[in-house]
Amino acid sequence: MGRSRTGIKALSLAVLGAALVAGGGRADASEEKARMLVKPTPEQAEWQDMEVTAFVHFGMNTFTGREWGEGTEDPKLFSPTGLDAHQWVRAVKAAGAKMLILTAKHHDGFCLWPSRYTEHSVKSSPWRAGKGDVVKEAADACREGGIKFGVYVSPWDRHERTYGSPAYDEHFRNQLRELLTNYGPIAEVWLDGACGEGPDGKKQEYDWGSYYQVVRELQPHALIAICGPDIRWVGNESGVAREDESSVQPTGDGDGYRWHPAECDVSIRPGWFYHAEEDGQVKTLDQLMGIYYQSVGRNAVLLLNVPPDRRGLIHEVDVARLADFGAEVERRFGRSVAETRGRGEVVELALAHPRLVDHVMVMEDIREGERARGYVVEGRVGSEWRELCRGEVIGHKRIHRFAPAEVSAVRLRCPGVLAEPIMRKLAVYGSPEL
Repeated sequence: MGRSRTGIKALSLAVLGAALVAGGGRADASEEKARMLVKPTPEQAEWQDMEVTAFVHFGMNTFTGREWGEGTEDPKLFSPTGLDAHQWVRAVKAAGAKMLILTAKHHDGFCLWPSRYTEHSVKSSPWRAGKGDVVKEAADACREGGIKFGVYVSPWDRHERTYGSPAYDEHFRNQLRELLTNYGPIAEVWLDGACGEGPDGKKQEYDWGSYYQVVRELQPHALIAICGPDIRWVGNESGVAREDESSVQPTGDGDGYRWHPAECDVSIRPGWFYHAEEDGQVKTLDQLMGIYYQSVGRNAVLLLNVPPDRRGLIHEVDVARLADFGAEVERRFGRSVAETRGRGEVVELALAHPRLVDHVMVMEDIREGERARGYVVEGRVGSEWRELCRGEVIGHKRIHRFAPAEVSAVRLRCPGVLAEPIMRKLAVYGSPEL
């Protein structure tokens, strides 16, 4: 999608944790205390527990074959023949997604709800005789399907004439108010950072603070993502987090740290919107599993885009791949060989008898913050301990793959800590092939 996100930078652990390496993995006392005190809000902790969420890019671009519209498109082009948001929900739930985020307004300014503040919306289209509301149908389907609902709203609006002037900020706030008051609970508000010229040839200086204020007032439990204080962009559109992705990030103003977890967005197809010529280019199961390991398995949340076609349905190829993906995650991680929880710098897990394993999963209780800074997982092979994997950050979840090893016990050692580690889970798995 080629977004331009201003002011959003994800820093590597090499930068974040440089001071933690010296002195046996501990930071100096002041930095250690600052990081130790950073904890997620209940909503952020719940969000990280979702692990997999779904993006639905749908709108004018679906019918023009473009990725970025110009804002001059005729609303009559928007005419899905069989839109069924319940089908979207069934498809993404099969993949394990716990939330669906809809592109309520993309850069072209076309609104998928009948906004009072523009004619460039579904109310000017022939769909549902001008009485339709995609946002409502999606919100209702999510609620009935038991998953959370979120909205993507582009501040860049290539149609709106006030874009590039102070009047646009009020226009955008008004549209936010519509979305945040008429559709029930909103779990995530996704604010893209793209900033280009409007129809008047000017760029807008977004009044982010006032946008956040509207969200906090109307949806106090909603998380503000990307150009927002609650969730950050991972830094690429490949669904890949860093090897040691920490949710504790510098505030950016030199004044300590904040909880700012990473979201990994990626499309199941080459494009973000549906294009028929890409029906044969849907990501393979192996590709999706690789992304899973590098997002969920690296302490991030995977936001997988699945674009509906011109019918308003997720294509059959995508539906099948989503089901395969969800089934494969369950096949590999639905049942562990053994697992435990514990606290302290060493947590040990004894197996009933030696077993062949090739995966380990480690989870901290992030409600108490990220406390481990450097860890090693070892397996007891015969009478000795052998290293299986290691890393720096655990956070919500780390998944490691390694060469199959027959072990009678597993132990987690944390030689670098900020405070006493609290492990929500230490588990080992053996691939079904083993």
